[in-house]
Amino acid sequence: MKIKINKDKCIGCGTCAALAPNTFALSEDYKANVINQTGDNEETIWLAAKSCPTGAIELEDDNGQKLWPK
Repeated sequence: MKIKINKDKCIGCGTCAALAPNTFALSEDYKANVINQTGDNEETIWLAAKSCPTGAIELEDDNGQKLWPK
């Protein structure tokens, strides 16, 4: 699975970093960054993605097919 952040949608709320701190962190401009694609288990990464209020976290399978948001 590949994780991408849509910086235009990210509002820097920090939910992703709070839920999956080994995968996400906020940068100096308060935008989410992926710090480790496999830092947390897949279930935790999915929870963080689904908890993003703006849908800025995009998940793709290994073939590039969009898994989230649908």
